[in-house]
Amino acid sequence: MNPLLSRLQAYPFERLRQLFEGVTPNPAYRPISLGIGEPRHATPRFIQDALADDLATGLAGYPPTAGSPELRAACAGWLRRRYGVHVDPATQVLPVLGSREALFALAQTVVDPTRPDATVTCPNPFYQIYEGATLLAGAQPHYVPVDAARNFAPRWDRVPPEVWARTQLAYVCSPGNPTGAVMPLDEWQRLFELSDRHGFVIASDECYSEIHFRDEPPLGGLEAAARLSRNDFRRLVMLTSLSKRSNVPGLRSGFVAGDAEILKAFLLYRTYHGSAMSPVVQAASIAAWGDEAHVEDNRRQYREKFAAVTPLLAEVMDVRLPDAGFYLWAGVPAAWNGSDTGFARELLAQYNVTVLPGSYLAREAGGVNPGQGRVRMALVADGAECVEAAERIVQFIRSNTPSTP
Repeated sequence: MNPLLSRLQAYPFERLRQLFEGVTPNPAYRPISLGIGEPRHATPRFIQDALADDLATGLAGYPPTAGSPELRAACAGWLRRRYGVHVDPATQVLPVLGSREALFALAQTVVDPTRPDATVTCPNPFYQIYEGATLLAGAQPHYVPVDAARNFAPRWDRVPPEVWARTQLAYVCSPGNPTGAVMPLDEWQRLFELSDRHGFVIASDECYSEIHFRDEPPLGGLEAAARLSRNDFRRLVMLTSLSKRSNVPGLRSGFVAGDAEILKAFLLYRTYHGSAMSPVVQAASIAAWGDEAHVEDNRRQYREKFAAVTPLLAEVMDVRLPDAGFYLWAGVPAAWNGSDTGFARELLAQYNVTVLPGSYLAREAGGVNPGQGRVRMALVADGAECVEAAERIVQFIRSNTPSTP
């Protein structure tokens, strides 16, 4: 067996399953899960129709790994409309099977494992794929400190120069998972300057970019580069997905765009990896990337849920409206002495609501786990169910003063 597999940690949801072993949820309440970030709004009918309409011919041949010219053009067109960014569909866009597998595979393409000091930087808290991809690529992760006062945004300026000197890849997540923080232009400029100085690649994970709560949509990595006159997108790739934007997590469709030389190497890797997208999925993806009306309606639904839920929880928890995404990153009350796991376990037992402990989404660095004492809540269910969950959490907190959290 690959010895690097032994370096992987259990995925957060496996740890959650273990945490809940032996817990009997209160049967007086129907179960409500805020634990998994799986979109649950209805998939738009026109996307389903595009998928079905291509079945007659779309399964008759092997698809090219690079995807069809029509799909690459649809992705490039969306980048132009959304960000004002112009890319070459033939060399700067590559369809992928959702952003998750691409985030993993990119590290296998970029990292040189023959260097004993190979390092990949990533936010902390973070999406665990960053860590797993790093370890299986033969590199060592470096967890970037965060600023709790700035919605747990990464502090790139606190990474030591010697770490940047050995960094080969930097994962950026904006809007962030689990915090919802969006990286501003001055932070992008700082990261670009570091990349120029040390030669590392930047991978910008932007899968939550279309669910936002401000008047101005989140800044994207390619957009930031263009504003700073870096129109060749050197050492920069962005990754996005239809899963959250269009409520099609089962479609497994997204794309990567940016530096043409990196994408050329990435295409070579993917050709051997067997990562070609089915033609029927491509047909549905073309339809999805070409329509914004369903995205606006999806965003409206999330805005209504967050407007209803956030004030309720703010009465009893340290929580605020994020910049973007569909998570609330909430601090547990002081009475729990920072035990996010104890909070989650007792909430399930007493009120049958599932939340994810924040410590499961972070790693201890400098003696501190920045996720400890917080929980992530995914407001993916319908509005009434999310409000009911919030009301139960409020009741739970007001009725509990734990003796041994």
